[in-house]
Amino acid sequence: MRNNPIGIFDSGIGGLTVVKEIIKTLPHESIIYIGDTARVPYGPRSKEVVTKFAMEMVTFLLRRKIKALVIACNTISGLSYDEIRDAVYPIITLGVIRPAVRLAIQTTKNKKIGIIGTEGTIKSQSYQKMFEFYNSDARIISSACPLFVPMAEEGLNNHKATKLIAQDYLKEFIKNKVDTLILGCTHYPLLYDAIQETVGKEMTLIDSAQPTAQMLKERLEDVNLLSDNPNPKHEFYVTDAPERVKKVAGRFFGEELNGKLKKVNLED
Repeated sequence: MRNNPIGIFDSGIGGLTVVKEIIKTLPHESIIYIGDTARVPYGPRSKEVVTKFAMEMVTFLLRRKIKALVIACNTISGLSYDEIRDAVYPIITLGVIRPAVRLAIQTTKNKKIGIIGTEGTIKSQSYQKMFEFYNSDARIISSACPLFVPMAEEGLNNHKATKLIAQDYLKEFIKNKVDTLILGCTHYPLLYDAIQETVGKEMTLIDSAQPTAQMLKERLEDVNLLSDNPNPKHEFYVTDAPERVKKVAGRFFGEELNGKLKKVNLED
């Protein structure tokens, strides 16, 4: 059981930023990742549809005898976490929202915290609800930044258009003297430098990947399930794999995944 794999899934390939950090933090763990590239984006969909699609990926991972499950997607974490957790209990289940909120509360000095994400994530109020769970008295300011996703996928990290749009999206956080900003979408870390340059070094950026990996490590330690496997195996699956997906996946993971990405049909 200790050397069983960790299952990680996302509506697309942005969750590979979380996979990358988990491998860095837990180098002995085997990973199975699946991204639903055939049906992305999930943001505009209803809670019922998001939960249905998510459970299909969960079923795929459960068949591979995973010991822990990571929801590497803000939309799924916000809309379907409770249903997924209840369905897989007692398997460890972790989303990306709680770890990011916990770290933001620990980080802020003036108790002014910003959240940027997709329209679906921001409208769900999922981050605000998590701050309430922690009984935080921080002032929360949130804003949707929909154009950041295509810019990240197109590799426009340092393009002048990205910087201009960042200035428009982020001006309210600067105006309100926010000192901690949560990147509430797994695509946004690819634009980290452009965002940091826009808001200034005095504002700390919270990328959910690092605190998610840290919380996963804590949860595995608590139940004595940390792997000691010297040769862990990493598997990557997508539900549709055109050449563009293969190309973009490398940007998120940090290395070429062309030969490692396998296409799977969740309806089989």
